[in-house]
Amino acid sequence: MAKPSVPSPPPPLGGPLLRPKSASPSSARRSSIGSQKNDSHISGRVRVAVRIRPRNAEELIVDADFGDCVELQPELKRLRLRKNNWDCETYQFDEVFAETASQKRVYEVVAKPVVEVCGTFECFNTGQSVLAVTLAQSVLEGYNGTVMAYGQTGTGKTFTLGRLGEEDSADRGIMVRAMEDILSDISPENDSVTVSYLQLYMETVQDLLAPERDNIPIVEDPKTGDVTLPGATLVPIIDHRSFVRLLQVGEANRFAANTKLNTESSRSHAILLVNVRKVGRAKPDREVVVLSENGNCVQVAKGNRVPTIRKSKLVIVDLAGSERVYKSGSEGHTLEEAKSINLSLTALGKCINALAENSPHVPTRDSKLTRILRDSFGGTARTSLIITIGPSPQHRGETASTIMFGQRAMKVENMVKLKEEFDYKGLCRRLESELDKLIVENERQAKAIFDSEEELEKRLEEARHCVAEAENKLASSLDRHMQMEKAKHQKELMELSQKHTQEVAVLMQTLALERAQKDNLEKDSSSNDSTLQPDEALQLKQLLKKESRLREQAEQELRILKSGNSAVASENEIILSLQTRLDEETRAREALEKEIQALKQQLQVNDEVDEPRKSPEKDAGSGADSPAALLRPQSARSENGGGQRATIARLFEQVGLQKILSLLESEDIDVRVHAVKVVANLAAEEANQEKIVEAGGLHSLLSLLRGSEDETIRRVAAGAIANLAMNEINQELIMTQGGIGLLAKTSDEADDPQTLRMVAGAIANLCGNDKLQMRLREEGGIRALLGMVRSRHPDVLAQVARGIANFAKCESRAAAQVSGAFAGYRNGRSLLIDDGALPWIVANANNEASPIRRHIELALCHLAQHEVNAKDLVAGGALWELIRISKECSREDIRNLAFRTLNASPTYQAELRRLHLAY
Repeated sequence: MAKPSVPSPPPPLGGPLLRPKSASPSSARRSSIGSQKNDSHISGRVRVAVRIRPRNAEELIVDADFGDCVELQPELKRLRLRKNNWDCETYQFDEVFAETASQKRVYEVVAKPVVEVCGTFECFNTGQSVLAVTLAQSVLEGYNGTVMAYGQTGTGKTFTLGRLGEEDSADRGIMVRAMEDILSDISPENDSVTVSYLQLYMETVQDLLAPERDNIPIVEDPKTGDVTLPGATLVPIIDHRSFVRLLQVGEANRFAANTKLNTESSRSHAILLVNVRKVGRAKPDREVVVLSENGNCVQVAKGNRVPTIRKSKLVIVDLAGSERVYKSGSEGHTLEEAKSINLSLTALGKCINALAENSPHVPTRDSKLTRILRDSFGGTARTSLIITIGPSPQHRGETASTIMFGQRAMKVENMVKLKEEFDYKGLCRRLESELDKLIVENERQAKAIFDSEEELEKRLEEARHCVAEAENKLASSLDRHMQMEKAKHQKELMELSQKHTQEVAVLMQTLALERAQKDNLEKDSSSNDSTLQPDEALQLKQLLKKESRLREQAEQELRILKSGNSAVASENEIILSLQTRLDEETRAREALEKEIQALKQQLQVNDEVDEPRKSPEKDAGSGADSPAALLRPQSARSENGGGQRATIARLFEQVGLQKILSLLESEDIDVRVHAVKVVANLAAEEANQEKIVEAGGLHSLLSLLRGSEDETIRRVAAGAIANLAMNEINQELIMTQGGIGLLAKTSDEADDPQTLRMVAGAIANLCGNDKLQMRLREEGGIRALLGMVRSRHPDVLAQVARGIANFAKCESRAAAQVSGAFAGYRNGRSLLIDDGALPWIVANANNEASPIRRHIELALCHLAQHEVNAKDLVAGGALWELIRISKECSREDIRNLAFRTLNASPTYQAELRRLHLAY
């Protein structure tokens, strides 16, 4: 049997032009019922998802010896239906949910794109230009939408759509979650939401909110083709609780019965109609035109925004399950209900077949169900279908029929249409109200302007008077101050002059006495030369020389005093010049203090970097492990990130990188903290990294890491170094400037998990450089990584695991090079094993945290590739983890790598044979 055809997925960006299948004139009219000349239509295929329920208690007993008839491949979005033990058929869908899929995920994939705005775009290449068309239109944007569940009875349709989640909020179905999203998006003042809850029972439309209305007519608009139910109860919804109470009332009135296949089998099709009336954004630059008395068009205003009203409808259909009578055991009235259900589902299937094959006639009038769903298939609504199946081989026929229904539904194309109209009456009322307000405001402002002018004139006169008084006081104060200063300096000058004059007089007297003594001595010497002994003459000569030296010293002091006396005369001028310089330096200091205060205020905008992801991008995927996410604002997180980056960029342009880096050495601890936060944010952008390194930013960050005792500064500096370490050139600079030693020292001293996470991220980046392996190990990088596992914080352990994976991967690449081109690698067993990392790797190979487990599994596979490490891995218990990875790892590439490694290694094969394990 040939495999059924599956609709091709949308072409990739720039692919060939998607053209819908050629349709007959009647089908074209059918796809655009109610369309007008200026309405815009967008083609949208019905999206189909598959959900399988787990086996129930009866199937676990009866089918215990049989496997499931369905094999799911969620990652490929397809399933395989087994015909027998050796043959199966494969089917492709838009989404495939396993039995473990949560209600939240089912809603987000199936219904949320129909309810909420979704930014999906598909490109069509026409050969000359590329056209972008928005495909994902939602109910909240003014488009009709349908979410429907189809499948065999007892496969979980009502659970998927109508579960209220009273006992466990995680079990809330699509109805409850859709209303939560709608209520959170609308404005209670301007928008409205009304709900009708109906059931189609035995080909009669009944109101579940008013059971007395048991035969509601179906009315079709001949112009637009819209289907309405004029007799249905419309209940306005204000909050979530009122909607849940409404669903409880409806479920209590819905027909259900106990059959062999389902203890609470729904005997009617439940239809939830949600009508959303939302005031849309006004259309810009639209001209408002009115008719004059003579009938001519007159432009009233240009640039006024015309408000719009969007009226959309969300239809959620819980179809009753198809059943075979001999399996369900239906009889009597239950049998009649089963016949009615099967007839309506058959009519729906015929319509789907006709639409899928572009038949000129679609039998929508064969059943009231197809009449109500006329807009959902082949109409103007965006439709998502979820088909539910069971795993039991007993019901393979029903499962195959359900799958084929979904395959045919995927071929149906709807022409999605925007339900929007202009609110000219509302615009007129708003303009009149604004005109009245402007008139009143104009009168009020004119009076206020007149009063303010009078007040300003009074204040101006008062200000002039105050200025004149202040100028007079200032002039008199300056005169008094100058006179006091002048008198003070003159008094000091006179005292110094008198003091110097007295000293000069004393010195002159001393000099005269010394000269007289000298003359007397010379006379006595000349008269006594003949009578003196040689010794006495020598002593007299020495005394004479001494007196000469004293006289010379006295003359020198006299000259100094005279020069000092002349210097004292200009001392007043020197004091005045010093006073002037002091005033100038004071003004310059005040200007610098104002500039520093302004920088502080600008730096405050970056204050959230102080807690680098306290509410982390807790992204357990690759984004949370990447070093660029260590300091960068969130996933995420997201509308605040764009404004912060703009503020940092504006600060960078206004202040300049050099001045920001100079603030890293400020004595004020707050200035240093804010400055390092700014540098860390700039380092998160690749375009800024080279500028930071060239300006000496790397050296400044390492200096902060070396000398700062503030935990915040060390944490943010380590994060900035981690971002810079993403570049290979920067990695070598970090190693050259002793960065790995500083990071290792910081990891030993720090206890804060966030600081350890930043340090581990920086070392992990350095571990990814093939040329730095030996130096990294010699300077303590591996020891520091292993030491940080003491934190036990999952974010820290994820960075440690990433660093070990990078190191093992580089070792693996280096060992694979026959020529030994990678410098820094030595032959022999792994450096990781030498440093004692193997026990921790084995212990965390099956860690509950996905980021840790994924990196450890990759590191273990790279270590196991080399035979020289095999004995250590076997002795350390890594063989069992390799076997588990080859079978259970979620990533196919790692799983295949482990499988090849086990089969290629003689040591592993010998150990497997010794343990009698067939692999």
